Amino acid sequence: MTTAPSTTNTSLSANLLRATVDPMSFAFKTTASLEPLVGPFGQERAVEAIRLSSQMRHRRFNLYVHGAEGSGRHSTVLRLLEEEAALRPVPSDWVYLQNFSNPDQPLAISLPLGQGVKLRAAMARLAEDLVTHIPALLVSEDYQNRRTALEQEFAARHEAALEDLRNAAQAREVAIIKTPMGYSLAPMQAGEVVKPDVMAGLSDAARRQLDANVTATRDDLENFLLSLPELGRAESEAISELNAHMAGIAVNSAMSKITKTFAKVAALKPYFEALRADLIDKADLFLSLELSRAENPFPPGIAALRDDPRFNRYRVNVMVSQSKSERGAPVVVETLPSLSNLTGRIDYLSMQGALITDFTQIKPGALHRANGGFLVLDARRVLNEPHAWEGLKRCLETASVYVIADAERLGLTAAMTLEPQPIPLDVRVILIGDRMLHMLLSELDPDFDEFFRIAAEFGDDTRRSPETIMLFARMVATIVKKEGMRAMARDGVAALADAATRAAEDQEKISLRMNRIWDILREADHIAGQSKARVVKATHIAAAIAAADRRSGGPRERLQEMIARGGIMISTAGSTVGQVNGLTLAEIGDLRIGAPVRITARVRMGAGHVIDIEREAKLGGPLHSKAVLILSSYLATRYAIDVPFSLWASLVFEQTYGGVEGDSASLAELCSLMSALSEVPISQSFAVTGSVNQMGEVQPIGGINEKIEGFFDICVAQGLTGRQGVIIPKQNVVNLMLRADVVDAVAQSKFQIHAVSHVDEAVAQLTGLPAGERAQHGNFEDGTINANIEVRLLGFAEARAAYRAPADGTQLGPND
Repeated sequence: MTTAPSTTNTSLSANLLRATVDPMSFAFKTTASLEPLVGPFGQERAVEAIRLSSQMRHRRFNLYVHGAEGSGRHSTVLRLLEEEAALRPVPSDWVYLQNFSNPDQPLAISLPLGQGVKLRAAMARLAEDLVTHIPALLVSEDYQNRRTALEQEFAARHEAALEDLRNAAQAREVAIIKTPMGYSLAPMQAGEVVKPDVMAGLSDAARRQLDANVTATRDDLENFLLSLPELGRAESEAISELNAHMAGIAVNSAMSKITKTFAKVAALKPYFEALRADLIDKADLFLSLELSRAENPFPPGIAALRDDPRFNRYRVNVMVSQSKSERGAPVVVETLPSLSNLTGRIDYLSMQGALITDFTQIKPGALHRANGGFLVLDARRVLNEPHAWEGLKRCLETASVYVIADAERLGLTAAMTLEPQPIPLDVRVILIGDRMLHMLLSELDPDFDEFFRIAAEFGDDTRRSPETIMLFARMVATIVKKEGMRAMARDGVAALADAATRAAEDQEKISLRMNRIWDILREADHIAGQSKARVVKATHIAAAIAAADRRSGGPRERLQEMIARGGIMISTAGSTVGQVNGLTLAEIGDLRIGAPVRITARVRMGAGHVIDIEREAKLGGPLHSKAVLILSSYLATRYAIDVPFSLWASLVFEQTYGGVEGDSASLAELCSLMSALSEVPISQSFAVTGSVNQMGEVQPIGGINEKIEGFFDICVAQGLTGRQGVIIPKQNVVNLMLRADVVDAVAQSKFQIHAVSHVDEAVAQLTGLPAGERAQHGNFEDGTINANIEVRLLGFAEARAAYRAPADGTQLGPND
């Protein structure tokens, strides 16, 4: 069993309540003379991890960065990535082109740096040239002569065939008569058509001969008529060949420049061959545009073909294009990482009530823009976007960027769509999030650790030393110069460092959550400007902190007003049995409010139960319930251990109507129980905070400064008497960074702060009586708190035994 410590002086002197930086310890007068600090300080491990991920070329060494908000994660990551990106080559361009053999699968082509835009412009000029050249060739005198010759040739072949038919008919004495309904045949004699009455007078042999002649001629006529479509097709083919030949001349002439310009790009050679064939095949497109211009009284210019979707097949969709003036690989930050913003999207056009698309409607995503470099994403936002996380993992797994549409994943689109060729992916992905999300991803997603092999943790604070204080000063100088603020005097730097120490809640550390510190600096600079000061001083820092507290102090002031009016009953004078002032902490966003709360205990004989009213009312959280069970265990194992634990006790936070969680009030609760059992009143001039274990040892808690200051403000409102104060865990002394007015009150003996390591020290200070230790004979010293408690519990046990005694007078055992 752990024994209580002997009575010691628990009072803290004013010099222990706040750690301050001596401005005279700085060799500089203002930050204007300091060398700026490149990068954060105190984050060496995180910087090492970021550098490793950025320099590793293996594709699975992506990075997850976690740490507190405001710790400089984003700025540090971007700075280090930009340094590494500057050492890498600028990546190639990527374009999508028409796949003439399979239009639904556009071609992804990689081009040398800056060539994507040039190819797009060259293709636009090619189309514009062909709009002029093809119609010009097809209306040229050479073309017209060739076409006329072809038409005359086929007309002559038609006439020759018809003449042969007529000659054969004439030899058979059959007339071919052309009528509006077609051709008709009639037998002839002596150059005249045989009339029906003459035909009737002929002999049978003569009639049969005439009929045979007509039949033979009819067969010849049918053959002639059947040959006409074939002759027409032959003529059309000949004209098409002529057109293709002439168009080929125009196409070859127009393409000679573009093929020479991009002759060194091997990936474009097959495309140019397919392009040449398609341009020749679709030469009528350019002719139709020229004809429509000729027929239109207000003909559109050459630029009209840019708006004509029929010419989209000859355009270039530049997905990524870098300028030669750019240095290094890209660093892309995507603030809205939806699936389409990551992997790209395919847009649709409405035409005649239908949705259509082509390769020119493919839009790039962040992975396209970051290819060859770095992509920075917010982890929580990626996970919140539908399908974005799975799409990102697929691209990382296949090392390719697939354009994946949300509607396609959900099966909601019935419109025609495309399957663009994937673009090879070489990117380093950096996710920025919090520690809990990193743990959940590692635990619940089996793929996460495969793709994100490195984690960089940004710490909340670093050890405070002369070296880190100097680095802090240089960081202040960096921010001041970067944002164009006034230089800061050394006493201002010292005051800002003290604010960073308070933010860390540790006299031996300095906070690395710099956002709040820089906000103080910016407001102090504003205040200095209003007062026409040339530099920012400690008074400006103090004014900025006070102003921020004043702006957010509404809830605190309303609470103090309710206590002052008696709406919330808190006493800072007098003594009461079983009643103590506990200290609570409420957090509303960034605002932390410390306030006292009355805790009361009631005891009587019972079956060994300590009732937690908060838990029974379903207002107590599991940590608070655990703390109450620890109190019950402490009482049961320290006092009257040879008899049944015969106590019934209840604990409650008076006038609380919300949830109660945490164990920081367990010391106050135990003191109220000990007061109720010993029947010794507790001074209401004190407030108590701290947790206890089963041995009665006091353990540290959080929010110590706000809790002390909250009770101090109540005492000031009710009038300082010099007897008021707080009792805190001894381990929390290092966390004290109290306001100057609290420190001054302690220095002037108007307020007390006591640090204890055991509950006996706390109850002795609260009651004014010694707690008492067990003597060699096993009993507590007479007249002490512990002796009174044990006597009371023994009395409860005897009363319980008497109450349950059998009628025959036999004695019950200790466990009965």
